[in-house]
Amino acid sequence: MLTDLEELVRCESFSSDMVAVARSAKVVGALGARLLGVAPDRIVIGGVSHLRWCFGTPKVLLVGHHDTVWPMGSIRRIPWSVAHGRAWGPGVLDMKAGLVQMFHALASLSSPEGVCVIVNGDEEVGSTTSRQLIEQSTAGCAAAFVLEASADDGGALKTARKGTSRYEIVVHGKAAHAGQEPEKGVNATIEAAHQVLSVAGLGASAAAAVDGGPLGAATITPTLLSAGSARNTVPALARLTVDVRAPSAAAQETIDALVRGMTPRIPGARLEVRGGRQRPPMGPESSAALFALATRIAAELGQEPLRGVSVGGASDANYTAAMGCPTLDGLGAVGAGAHADSEYVDVTRMVPRARLLAELIARTRR
Repeated sequence: MLTDLEELVRCESFSSDMVAVARSAKVVGALGARLLGVAPDRIVIGGVSHLRWCFGTPKVLLVGHHDTVWPMGSIRRIPWSVAHGRAWGPGVLDMKAGLVQMFHALASLSSPEGVCVIVNGDEEVGSTTSRQLIEQSTAGCAAAFVLEASADDGGALKTARKGTSRYEIVVHGKAAHAGQEPEKGVNATIEAAHQVLSVAGLGASAAAAVDGGPLGAATITPTLLSAGSARNTVPALARLTVDVRAPSAAAQETIDALVRGMTPRIPGARLEVRGGRQRPPMGPESSAALFALATRIAAELGQEPLRGVSVGGASDANYTAAMGCPTLDGLGAVGAGAHADSEYVDVTRMVPRARLLAELIARTRR
């Protein structure tokens, strides 16, 4: 498993580099073909390479992704290494170790019959091109198991996820010479500053309007901000990106209305709201029965008791759950530091997690 993991980590697969993602798909496809005995269908949508294996009539859907957030060349700065029971490298936890565990778990069964495997190449950027493929693959399935990393270094499974929305607020102003006649301009930077504060205050409005329930309150966070074109020109354009995490469909809808209802503060400024709702929330009811089954299996295997937690991050589990398919997430590698230089995998947990997944597949595809 470590040999396979090293091969995947060394093959960088930054989401924004289509050539790298295509190269990664070839490597991942070869690994799956060796362990499963069948080459995958390679599906290219919008230039993004995805992989699919289907064995008979699927009753179980396994979902993973082979793209990462790491820019090309990161492997030189954070090289693959294994020491003291841990493996390091870009994407090792999110989620190349999860792919290795998935393939080995499936290969350990007497047959992969009744299983569909989807490994997409754009999860880190919202699964824009693969969403329909994933949703269609839930048809007829009794369970979807998502190989994202565990919620923490203790191995907690992800039993609920907030939904996500992404917005870009484009501020239109009017340019003018900043030294000679600034009063003739409409300063998009100042208007953007007002909107940043307005966005920061939307969370309280949303909390007052919608109960967050077990997933907690919604979060509405201004993130990227840019403005202007020259140091001596009143900015005519500014852009503000807003990240939203919503605990329910109702909260997501309420926040959407609040964002689209924002108004400019400076006379002459105009706001344009782009984007909107992306991944729907995954409620705890989607995973309850599968988590109970996983808990029993872990006990039978002599593994430590499982914990389930709700998280603010989203994954392809949001899509499978929204299709009505019972879904359990966080079944991949155990470790910490995803998306950070400290990202690592606890290699001592890879085999136990693969065994847990194998048993889950065996009992849900019947």
